[in-house]
Amino acid sequence: MPTASPRYCTCGRYIVPAGQMCPCAIKRKAASDGNRPGARRRGYDRAHEKARAQHLARNPLCVMCGEPGNVLDHIQTIREAPHRRLDPTNWQTMCRPCHGRKGVAQDGSFGRPIAKA
Repeated sequence: MPTASPRYCTCGRYIVPAGQMCPCAIKRKAASDGNRPGARRRGYDRAHEKARAQHLARNPLCVMCGEPGNVLDHIQTIREAPHRRLDPTNWQTMCRPCHGRKGVAQDGSFGRPIAKA
């Protein structure tokens, strides 16, 4: 059974086994997560959870690839349009891989803005 090779971490100081994070990445993630508001404060409350479950039951397939979807994607983000948070016309079902690709394409990697050339 093949396994992935160790790699250098993004800072270039450590050789990291496959599937693990280097100490500096762990520290960066902890700092980033510590500054982020909780899900409830970002608009994902009980009403949103209920509406999400109903939408996914009615629309089970990803709009991008047609595979079973498990993510309720807001076409206009809650940050951009908080008034459309519970608006079904602003929702689409996506699978995790397609949702991740959409996030990177729109927002950049890990929430960082896309570099303009």
